[in-house]
Amino acid sequence: MSDKKEMEAYMQLMLSFAKVQKNMVRFIQKSAVKKGLSIPQYSILMTIIGCNEMTQKNIGEKTVLPKSTLSQAIDGLVKEGYLDRQQVEDNRRETLLALSTKGRALVEELHLQEDGLHQAFKEASEQFTPDQVDELLEAHGKISAYLTQVELEVAAK
Repeated sequence: MSDKKEMEAYMQLMLSFAKVQKNMVRFIQKSAVKKGLSIPQYSILMTIIGCNEMTQKNIGEKTVLPKSTLSQAIDGLVKEGYLDRQQVEDNRRETLLALSTKGRALVEELHLQEDGLHQAFKEASEQFTPDQVDELLEAHGKISAYLTQVELEVAAK
């Protein structure tokens, strides 16, 4: 393949990822605003839903939010009753967070929201066969793993 064609191919792939991400962000912004959440608060809720509880540090690592933004967003979620916060027993400097009953109900509403990301993505993915979904997941996983590896190598230098 010529250099020009090769460049066009990977540029199209990059642009494809960018378009999907841009559309997802639009859905997230709309859903967050509808529920009175900031984007960081939405991200925190979607991060913690897969676990019963998470430390604030782990949430920060997964969301890549700046510490001040993370703290402010968590404070708001605790104040609204969406998150429960407690000190880690053997490490008083660490905070453990869990979705409250109210928080779980909110996340469920976000997942079921007809004009929300989860429903739109579900409907969009229904056009693929299970094998195509597996292939997409494998391809995305390879790209993600490679980019993570390169990032770690650059950081180590």
